[in-house]
Amino acid sequence: MTTKALKGKKILFANFPADGHFNPLTGLAVHLKEQGCEIEWYTSSTFAAKIERLGIKHQPFRKAKDVSNNNFDKAFPERLKYKSQVSRLKFDIIHAFILRAPEYYEDICEIYKSFPFDLVVADCAFSAIPFIKDLMKKPVVAIGVLPLPETSKDLPPSGLGLTPSYSAGGRLKQRLLRWATNRFIFNEPNRVMHSMLDKYNIRHGGKSLFDVNIVKSDVLLQSGTPGFEYYRSDLSANVRFAGAILPYTGEKQRNGWFDRRINQYGRVVLVTQGTVEKDINKLLVPTLEAFKDEDTLVIATTGGSETESLRERYPYKNIIIEDFIPFADIMPYADVYVTNGGYGGVMLAIENNLPMVVAGVHEGKNEICARVGYFGLGINLRTEKPRAKKIKKAVMKVSGDEHFKYNVSNLSEEFTRFDPFSISAGHIARLLHPDASQDIIEPIFDLKNKQHEKAVSVPA
Repeated sequence: MTTKALKGKKILFANFPADGHFNPLTGLAVHLKEQGCEIEWYTSSTFAAKIERLGIKHQPFRKAKDVSNNNFDKAFPERLKYKSQVSRLKFDIIHAFILRAPEYYEDICEIYKSFPFDLVVADCAFSAIPFIKDLMKKPVVAIGVLPLPETSKDLPPSGLGLTPSYSAGGRLKQRLLRWATNRFIFNEPNRVMHSMLDKYNIRHGGKSLFDVNIVKSDVLLQSGTPGFEYYRSDLSANVRFAGAILPYTGEKQRNGWFDRRINQYGRVVLVTQGTVEKDINKLLVPTLEAFKDEDTLVIATTGGSETESLRERYPYKNIIIEDFIPFADIMPYADVYVTNGGYGGVMLAIENNLPMVVAGVHEGKNEICARVGYFGLGINLRTEKPRAKKIKKAVMKVSGDEHFKYNVSNLSEEFTRFDPFSISAGHIARLLHPDASQDIIEPIFDLKNKQHEKAVSVPA
């Protein structure tokens, strides 16, 4: 029924111009294309080649400010003036996200003239979602490519990487923190966003910047499962967990990446900073320093940042440095994953039963790292620049403590109960044919106790 409902439908994909907002959507785009949908993709020219390889037409940013190769410092050089976590976060929210929305909207209206789409799939941070929903009257499916940011009476304010407390005293403290952050930290971003939406007569009800896109989306498909999200009693009805929504990997190659040294050392550590973070001294260098010339194999992926200089600096037999290696080829052999907290990499680590050491603060990574620590999936170092000694101590603890492995394995098993593409396609089909019966098979969980009940067909 789902395939029949999707065939011939025109769907526009759109995303904020960063790898972590683009890559997770590629698997779903290919799946919908295989179901007979016509797909076009509106995004930065940075992703043009990847989109072409998927057999999808690319619609580039025209009016919208582009960000080439994830270089936000070059696109917004004034952001370098802001050194603190909070001040830079506020700048990024206003200039990289909120103020781009009218530009996205202009571009998308122009695209609609030649590609009259039936529905839009966008990452949850794509700021034009309210414009598409309210002004174009088109259904929107948001994909949660980062931890769920929705405001909750049960949680501390989103964006600061704080973990929840469910005691009476903890709830009171969190209530005060939510008030304080809205009043003093996110007041300016909220004011800018409300003013912009008012200009276009888009109702917002005074909702915070963390809630508007969720409210305006017909459904938000959260990547991940309830076991990687804090309990909240007031979860919106349009938020659904879809399982790990991961990038398209193509046909699995017969001969994947392999290095014989993987089997020659007592411990294997995989370390990455992703592609957005260009400063190799934050995490790559201290991790390599921590284990150089020891009985630990360190596999470092640089995302293309100073690969050759790192190889010259660390010519040790126990160190492998590459621009990129498919994580699916490495993670089954690794003992610990050291990362600044990219959401996709964390999802893959969980799928591969791989405990973590995380060290990230900016670009929302503090929220991801906080959850890794809170759910006992690894150690959160709570900094962007950990010392080599601190990384080594954390890696030794994570690799030597079975509790971390146990927690990751439990969550990995929960992941296997979700079929993300089928769940996502089912919700999209239901939006396109609201009067028809569509099967959406979702595992049902009690988010408070995380007790799994049998999979059921969610009624229309």
